[in-house]
Amino acid sequence: MTAPPRPSLLGTGLPPFYCPLPRDLVHPEAKEVESRAVEWLDAFGLYPDPVERAWGLATHSADFSCRIIPDGDVEAVLLFTRWNYWANAVDDWQDSGSDEVGTAAVVEHGVRLLRTIEDPEASVLPDGPMTRALLDLVNRTHAMLTPYELRRFVEGTRDWLLGAAWRAARAEAGSMPGLNDFVAMGPLANGTRFSLTWSDVARGDRLPADVLCSPALTVLTDAAGFVVSADNDLFSYDKDDHLEPREVNLVNVLAHQEGCSPAEAVPLAVALRDRVMVLFTGLRARLEDGADGGEHGGVELRRHLAALGHYVAGSIAWQNRAPRYASPRNRFELPVPEAEFMVRYAEEPSAAGTEPPDLPALAAWWRHLHG
Repeated sequence: MTAPPRPSLLGTGLPPFYCPLPRDLVHPEAKEVESRAVEWLDAFGLYPDPVERAWGLATHSADFSCRIIPDGDVEAVLLFTRWNYWANAVDDWQDSGSDEVGTAAVVEHGVRLLRTIEDPEASVLPDGPMTRALLDLVNRTHAMLTPYELRRFVEGTRDWLLGAAWRAARAEAGSMPGLNDFVAMGPLANGTRFSLTWSDVARGDRLPADVLCSPALTVLTDAAGFVVSADNDLFSYDKDDHLEPREVNLVNVLAHQEGCSPAEAVPLAVALRDRVMVLFTGLRARLEDGADGGEHGGVELRRHLAALGHYVAGSIAWQNRAPRYASPRNRFELPVPEAEFMVRYAEEPSAAGTEPPDLPALAAWWRHLHG
């Protein structure tokens, strides 16, 4: 990583990531997906000038999409990629720290966005490049997804927007949430189900609703979302460390709770993240054993479980090389194309033991490990 003009509050380099999952997978049509997605962005004029365009492309949204969905229908992956570029533009607006982006503005926009996805003819958003691009996305999505897949996508979008609104409300109040509140609500902003809907769409998998929404698979999905959210809080920390009050993320929540510096809170964040990763791998293995026995969907369930692993591992690989994080805007005038974190992987979790953490919002997950 190119040395930034201001050091990271987390110290020198990120900690090793414990990730005992297949890594470095990427969709074979990744270059085509990126090229067509960028053509779409430019056709709608999503970015008002070359600088904004450079930072928009620095999200590497195509790389993210093609790493968490390393196989499947290219048209579905392309549409998901376009959604990610668009959603990152919204995310940057939400995280800008501008006085105009308070809780009321985030909630107002979120409600109008959800109604537009459900009914693109509702006409509740002002005209402009972002709205015109959104309407194109929504119309393509309605044409591609089944009614149930569309409902899943809407609910995933609602998770993202509710989480963003909650974080905005806490920032506006100037109060850091407690750890249990954060682990219960903070990861919603990651939009896990927003993304995972497209994994099933790309592969053409349609798990029965009773399987997809079963308690164990719901917990496994939430655990994947927690790990990805915790990792993002590490990768994105420098990008937002200029904000006052401090951004609501796992590191800052722990630093506030323990009365320590962000650097001292990192091992605590990693230990909690690793404990959930151990739960994730154990619970996924149990559900795979059930699928091997023909229980609850068989082949499609195994593919869905594999997709959850791609989501976790692919997110690490993407963030490692995304200039959005590796050369953040509050330190660089333009993104550095070759910037990366040089991620290291840990062979073992940083926290020994398999017992649940002393956090009600997480502890109940461990009940599902043994059926």
